[in-house]
Amino acid sequence: MKIGFIGLGKMGFNMVQRLLLDKHEVVAFNRDQSKIDEIAKKGAIPSYSIKELISKLPDRKIIWLMVPSGKPVDENLDVLLDLLNKNDIIIDGGNSFWRDSQRRAEKSAVKGIHFIDCGTSGGIWGLQNGYCLMYGGNKEAVDFVEPIFKSLAPENGYVYCGQSGTGHLVKMVHNGIEYGMMQAYAEGFEILQKSPYNINLTKVADAWQYGSVIRSWLLELAVKAFKEDPNLEKLKGYVQDSGEGRWTVQTAMDFEVPAHVITASLFNRFQSRQEDSFAMKVLAALRNQFGGHSVKSK
Repeated sequence: MKIGFIGLGKMGFNMVQRLLLDKHEVVAFNRDQSKIDEIAKKGAIPSYSIKELISKLPDRKIIWLMVPSGKPVDENLDVLLDLLNKNDIIIDGGNSFWRDSQRRAEKSAVKGIHFIDCGTSGGIWGLQNGYCLMYGGNKEAVDFVEPIFKSLAPENGYVYCGQSGTGHLVKMVHNGIEYGMMQAYAEGFEILQKSPYNINLTKVADAWQYGSVIRSWLLELAVKAFKEDPNLEKLKGYVQDSGEGRWTVQTAMDFEVPAHVITASLFNRFQSRQEDSFAMKVLAALRNQFGGHSVKSK
């Protein structure tokens, strides 16, 4: 197929390469012109404006957006809706909030343009391993672009989730589960690391990959990290979050679903950013006040 691609960040750049390797034609645009020139050397058709990108596409145009969630999606969508025609297709492959995707689909539908929300998982390994894709939107439109999903994903790695918003809803929950899994691994390895025994975490994590019920790709990545830095001495214990965990917790509240593990894992990320937590100071002070328990002074 021939597709327009907007956004050549860490994931977008590799996704374009994977499409090119499977013989699709890709017209690429990015705010940073150097990225356009770089992907052109790999076979993409360069464009230096969204208008130019659209002019190089066939009658029924397909645009894949791979830009940060929020305002950047809406800004690009507004430009595209003024330039595209009825039955053209926009795919948002970023980590957008599912309710925003519902709104954008309704806005696009007013002009007869199809908006597909596609959750994309695979990170920087997607070029090599493929991307797991979860998407929602008009069934005719998603069937039309299926060859693109098939090229980006590994075998059986893409799924139609239903109406607009479902793709990003499923991807949001996927990332919430990921938060919980990562937290469980982190706590387990800390217990082993704090034990009185000199346990080789790299070997343990590696052994767990064979036949264990907790084997996973995340565990493979833990093995890789331990091999590079066995005691993780080069890292600071500061963990950022990109929003999906917060959305999952908020949605769980909206749906009245108790999501203890995902919520706790999100709050642990917040705690990792505090050099000296005031809440922990209050706990220490209260224990000292009611029970005379010892405290540490600066």
